[in-house]
Amino acid sequence: MNVYDNLIDPLPPLIVLNSEDNVAVARSRIDPEVTGEVLGVRPLSRIPRGHKIALRPIPSGSPVLKYGQIIGFATRDIPAGEHVHTHNLAVGEFGRDYAFCVDARPVDPVPMDKQAHFMGFVRPDGRVGTRNYIAIIASVNCSATVSRAIAAHFSAPGVMERFAGVDGVIGLTHSGGCAFNTKAEGYDYLTRTIAGYATHPNVGGVLMIGLGCETNQIPELLKRERLAESDRLRSMTIQAVGGTRKTIEKGIRAVEEMMPIVGATRREKVSAAGLTLALECGGSDGYSGISANPGLGHAAGLLIRHGGTVILSETPEIYGAEHLLTRRASRPDVAEKLLERIDWWRDYANRNRAEMDNNPSHGNKAGGLTTILEKSLGAVAKGGNAPLEAVYEYAEKVTAKGLVFMDTPGYDPVAVTGQVAGGANLICFTTGRGSVSGFKPSPSLKLATNSEMYRHMSEDMDIDCGTILTGLESIEELGQRIFNNMLATASGQQTASEELGYGDNEFVPWQVGAIM
Repeated sequence: MNVYDNLIDPLPPLIVLNSEDNVAVARSRIDPEVTGEVLGVRPLSRIPRGHKIALRPIPSGSPVLKYGQIIGFATRDIPAGEHVHTHNLAVGEFGRDYAFCVDARPVDPVPMDKQAHFMGFVRPDGRVGTRNYIAIIASVNCSATVSRAIAAHFSAPGVMERFAGVDGVIGLTHSGGCAFNTKAEGYDYLTRTIAGYATHPNVGGVLMIGLGCETNQIPELLKRERLAESDRLRSMTIQAVGGTRKTIEKGIRAVEEMMPIVGATRREKVSAAGLTLALECGGSDGYSGISANPGLGHAAGLLIRHGGTVILSETPEIYGAEHLLTRRASRPDVAEKLLERIDWWRDYANRNRAEMDNNPSHGNKAGGLTTILEKSLGAVAKGGNAPLEAVYEYAEKVTAKGLVFMDTPGYDPVAVTGQVAGGANLICFTTGRGSVSGFKPSPSLKLATNSEMYRHMSEDMDIDCGTILTGLESIEELGQRIFNNMLATASGQQTASEELGYGDNEFVPWQVGAIM
């Protein structure tokens, strides 16, 4: 028994999310001999916290409803009071009403003179940074060790004290860069991702390191992505410089020469419209769609009202809930593009002998999520209620304002890498099981879906969203608190993952296609 199970909770032990639902969610663990009858239902067995209980009999083959939506179908007769999970619930095919644009409602913008502000780094192109890093970017896995060695030099105690105004030097390395087809989509993804980080508003200077003989040639990458070397963007290859040690030494000198240029930029007061927020969830549980995700959705709506941009992603984790987004699309072509990406994923999964319902993960299921449909319905809540303005492919630069969608895998490091490459200068990451990753150069706020995990992993979490479950806050109050934390973080307040040193290992470009 854990601490949370011993708490005396004055609220009903079951959470009913919609009047049409035939299941409810256990607010805390339910023991039949202790809890007794709840909402007219007598539990037939122990129900773990965050898990589902049948409110009425559900015949075999009938839809199971949560959030007023189908999350799957009963695989056998389920009596009222039974635990509903993987042993009696599974995904099935059914029609969806995509109804393009019928639920799109105009956003009520906050007047310019009343917009919220933060202290950010204004770049020459007008975009705003929330951090000021120098990035060492490897063009290929073969230059990863050298790139990390250069970055590691500047993490030694006392070194950065000589360079005011720079938040640090990060080594962005990956496992690809060679033995692939330069005419295929995988090459597009890699070069777009590298270019997105090289031009990111949180990056003031860049050093690209190659081996020299790789497929992903730096000169071709720069030409392809319309980049040019300058005092803020330099490159070198290990073979041309003369080996590992010489390249590390030359790279350190190059970064030191950039330091005063990058450090000369100072924070200044800017509108919240300068924020591009990446929405992410990982290690989700049965509370994600009830507490943290709706709270974040309200905060996202506030940011959009203040002129900012919000990126929802993880295509496999909106599968089954995509109709909620097509109904909120601002234009039919936006809805059509979203469905095109869903179709691409169906084909992609089939080609790789996978199924869209391979998600949720082990941890998701232990936390109460049973099907991808259930997970997706909760995940979409992160986007709030704003109209969907645009759909982007992986790592494309985001230029639209308001709520947009980026096509990414559900795997957190790959998804966020694409969002950051697209320009996200801040991340809000909801978690019920306790994800701990960070994503330099963009700070990542961790939002705990339940108070027990927040207390247990307090050094890794930034915001306790379990207050929704205990009735201490409304979704609107939580959303405002998240929004205030976003502004403080954008102004330089360190997140838990930053203080713990996370963010150097989560640069993971999406590898698609044959590696030869």
